Amino acid sequence: MAETLDATDWVILAELQKDGRLPLTVLAKRVSLSASATTERVKRLESAGVITGYRAEVDLEKVGYAVLAIVRLKYPGSRHDPLHRLLTERFEILECLRTTGDDCYVLKVAAPSMGRLEEIVNELAAFGSTNTNVVYRQTLPYRGPHGA
Repeated sequence: MAETLDATDWVILAELQKDGRLPLTVLAKRVSLSASATTERVKRLESAGVITGYRAEVDLEKVGYAVLAIVRLKYPGSRHDPLHRLLTERFEILECLRTTGDDCYVLKVAAPSMGRLEEIVNELAAFGSTNTNVVYRQTLPYRGPHGA
């Protein structure tokens, strides 16, 4: 069942998505609540599973993974375990979405070079046909609903 969120909850989510290390006192000021009320709301959002974790965002270029691509995979079979094993082995595969339509999977892949990207795409092609698009630039970072 979906959690019911009010406008303040959405602002809290938006602020924490911009900066997960935001001190609760600063967050409280931004949402016009006391620090204790804000802390309670954040704890409620965490315990309800709305906030599932906090993570560091990494500049891929600065760590040597300047090539970013979207790979679409048409997976003809119904046994997906072999693909799921590859997904856990290849840390270069950053995201994997199971989708409807012609493509069964859409993957976000980071690689240090075009050659390494080609190797990863070749591994994926063992599971079905692929279509790859290299990303020039990410013009809109991830955000949740309501601009969060």
